[in-house]
Amino acid sequence: MTSRTPATRSRKTPGRPQPGRLGGIDAARGLALLGMMATHLLPTFESNANLTPTWIGLTFSGRAAALFAVLAGVGLALSTGRDKPLEGAELSGARRGVALRALVIAAVGLTLGGLEVNVAIILVHYAVLFLCILPFLGLGVKRLCAWAAGWILVSPVLAYLLRPWLLAPEPPLKLGQNPNWEDLGTPSRLLADVFFTGYYPVVQWLSYLLVGLAIGRLVLTKALVPVLLLVGGTVVAVAAKTLGTAAMEDWGGRAALEKVLDSPGYPLGSVLQVNLAGLPQEGSWWWLASAAPHSGTPLDLLHTSAVAAAAIGACLLLGRLAEWVDLDLLLPLRGAGAMTLTLYTVHVWVVSGFYLKPLPAGWTEDGMYFAHAAAAIVIGMVFAVMGWRGPLEWVGHAASRVGRGGLKALQ
Repeated sequence: MTSRTPATRSRKTPGRPQPGRLGGIDAARGLALLGMMATHLLPTFESNANLTPTWIGLTFSGRAAALFAVLAGVGLALSTGRDKPLEGAELSGARRGVALRALVIAAVGLTLGGLEVNVAIILVHYAVLFLCILPFLGLGVKRLCAWAAGWILVSPVLAYLLRPWLLAPEPPLKLGQNPNWEDLGTPSRLLADVFFTGYYPVVQWLSYLLVGLAIGRLVLTKALVPVLLLVGGTVVAVAAKTLGTAAMEDWGGRAALEKVLDSPGYPLGSVLQVNLAGLPQEGSWWWLASAAPHSGTPLDLLHTSAVAAAAIGACLLLGRLAEWVDLDLLLPLRGAGAMTLTLYTVHVWVVSGFYLKPLPAGWTEDGMYFAHAAAAIVIGMVFAVMGWRGPLEWVGHAASRVGRGGLKALQ
């Protein structure tokens, strides 16, 4: 996206991205939202004995949520100085703002956690990730890349070593549901689940925010940066997945893990392609050699981070194309992407209304997904054209401004 002159920057065109906002980043958020909706509403496995993966599972499982998390890091970088990190009092204020925004997200997540719904809700983990990333907000791109690389390598090993110890007590330090307000009464169990034993373990998932923070510290308006993200991300993603597949299928990894599971007929091959969450990854170091979605291994974190980088690069390039042809090609995605917290919350609430209930007469799973996706796109477009913030985005933005400058910042 090319830089604009000060005169252009001060003028706001209805439907165009807000001044200083990168439409390609919002579009990537919209893509992540639609991908997560797909994994919530559409089957990721065929209903057969072999659990044959569907194209939804092969395409979106693990990648959509990772893109969502990487973009959180990108957004934090953009709001804290872009390629020139804030310092001193400004950085302290930004950290307070991020912390208050995280509390808003956590409150929404804990409330949604009280719903009966077959969705692994990410918001509480997302909020904790915001708090964990605070010490890194003042770092430049080189130091962030070093931290991200180290975290991707070390955090899975730490989790592998600690998980058996956390799951050994009776009851184990693991929640059987999404975190909710009642879980605050058992803080040790809640923290263990959020950081290590849950669906989105924060210890490993901090890798995504570090990667996103590093991406956001690049000069994203330079012409070459989106190309490097797209090409480099694609190459790394393919290499990581290829290495993980070879480890499992050619070097004996899957055979070793099948012996550890000791469950004849279990379709481990299919699970390794779609979703390893729920399997006790213990008893063999081979678990750390896979690139399976939601395994939290180094290769999984590397692959999904690289896919996220490539997706961000592609969306930024589409944003450049849209400016070149003077046509807002990204409006359907960036409108939804600018209000993901609101749309995600409404989506989960609506899905909970159908929990353990048959779909309405004439509805199919495909139809339900397209209804959710179309509603998100239309609502997002309306809000974008009108220049409105989403309701929950407004609350989060207000909390952030209070943290940065006190109550006078809202006046």
